[in-house]
Amino acid sequence: MSSTVDYYELLECERGADGATIKSAYRKLAMKYHPDKNAGCKDSEAKFKAVSEAYEVLKDPQKRAAYDRYGHAAFQNGGGGGPQDFSGFSDIFESVFGEFMGGARGGGRAQQRRGADLRYDMEVTLEEAYHGKATEITVDVSAQCDTCHGSGAKPGTHASTCRQCNGHGKVRAQQGFFVVERACPVCQGAGEIIADPCGDCRGEGRVDKTKTLSVNVPPGVDEGTRIRLSGEGEAGPRGAPAGDLYIFLHVKRHPIFEREGTTLFARAPISFTTAALGGALSIPGLDGRTHDIKIPAGIQSGKQLRQRGAGMPVLQGRGQGDLVIQIEVETPTKLSVRQRELLELFRETETGDECPDSQGFFAKLKGVFAAE
Repeated sequence: MSSTVDYYELLECERGADGATIKSAYRKLAMKYHPDKNAGCKDSEAKFKAVSEAYEVLKDPQKRAAYDRYGHAAFQNGGGGGPQDFSGFSDIFESVFGEFMGGARGGGRAQQRRGADLRYDMEVTLEEAYHGKATEITVDVSAQCDTCHGSGAKPGTHASTCRQCNGHGKVRAQQGFFVVERACPVCQGAGEIIADPCGDCRGEGRVDKTKTLSVNVPPGVDEGTRIRLSGEGEAGPRGAPAGDLYIFLHVKRHPIFEREGTTLFARAPISFTTAALGGALSIPGLDGRTHDIKIPAGIQSGKQLRQRGAGMPVLQGRGQGDLVIQIEVETPTKLSVRQRELLELFRETETGDECPDSQGFFAKLKGVFAAE
């Protein structure tokens, strides 16, 4: 297949691609067509061989230069040891996918499979997010078996090395000119055989338990803040290290304040007389203090007033954000007879200079229609 197909096309790369791009492309395609994922599929096996052949050439600067100049002819009739030399493909695959294949090639015992990480969602109020809090949570997890202390073997006994894989947890099989590595079918990749398993955990080394854990929520946390409890996740099988527990925080909606980073926002409706004459607002803050906000005379609806240092604390840092009050001028809907009379008197004395924006708007309208 590959003898007539361009190597760059096989790897779905441009000719000017750098080595990292070529390696990444090979990694993606090799994982897609690997025989372990496509058992018995001849087409996938052929494609896997073809992309491996292409990578063997393009990963080597000298071979790649020869291929760029002469194409497939550069390796025919013994020229350069290119596609005819398949002995390194197993090494190529392991060097690229070593972390997925359980480590480096060669000896050593089977690696312990770390327990899975777990997630816990916790809801906090905005006040708790401001001050922080210490609390406890209850989680159901797979924990180390107390009877066998995680070994999986019945007390007084122990596991023996698997004779099939000699404790490696993996076996190799020849497929054409490829050496494919798989989990040992006898010990299921553990590298050990338990002849007499623990009665409580059935040889797993872990059992289901309910645990109560202490959690410290620091001041300044926000929506989506993650707290990691190391080693409090799922226990690994047969004494393997436990995973971690990640606590994701969700902040409840507050009836007054909205939050953006360390800034707190609040909308404050004021009467139109206060907006015209000026005044002050007293706002209770999350810090327990009352913040006096001065309202300048003639303030307009939508204007924002800022109180420095009255916002949320900086998470794991110093300082605090600001409190921002957005003014909303409220037009009265219920007037007494006396109030209406006073407003009528005020309207009679208006000259238009009191509201320059309104005067300017109508002047523009008049000019537009006069021009037409």
